[in-house]
Amino acid sequence: MEKLVYQMLRELGEDPDREGLAKTPERVSKAMRFFTKGYLEDPRKVIGDALFREEQQEMVIVKEIDFFSLCEHHMVPFFGRCHVAYIPRQHIVGLSKLARVVEIYTRRLQVQERCTNQIAETIQEVLDPLGVAVVMEAKHLCMVMRGVEKQNSITVTSCMLGAFRTNMSTRAEFIQLIRPHGL
Repeated sequence: MEKLVYQMLRELGEDPDREGLAKTPERVSKAMRFFTKGYLEDPRKVIGDALFREEQQEMVIVKEIDFFSLCEHHMVPFFGRCHVAYIPRQHIVGLSKLARVVEIYTRRLQVQERCTNQIAETIQEVLDPLGVAVVMEAKHLCMVMRGVEKQNSITVTSCMLGAFRTNMSTRAEFIQLIRPHGL
């Protein structure tokens, strides 16, 4: 990867050997591996070791999970917040595991639409809850820095499964609860 970054700097008209850029290929390589570390992790395994039997069926929400990702079309960042909810059937999961699933999928080259679905479908598959809801809100630098250059645009995606898809009052409760309220 370092050789590719070195060549890219040359193609841009830079001198990759000058003092300020001499270590840039190494730094970019390390950064890209960190930004895409989600490829090395299995979200199903992360959840699987933190399931606990519990006989409650009330909505569980972890909201405002910060995330950073790279747009697969331009490899520039998009970032924002993710809200995850589920209604247990027989198991609950350690709350931090929901944030870890978000982290694993967002630390890959992504499109927000697919990422939202992957998070919801993984939680549905592993927990087998009555329903799962995921909403992602993000600012895409590919829309801010280039192209249409709309600095204030926010993209919102959602995936509603099970009870969140079939029961409109459950969906409405979730949407109400993820609205900003402050603490």
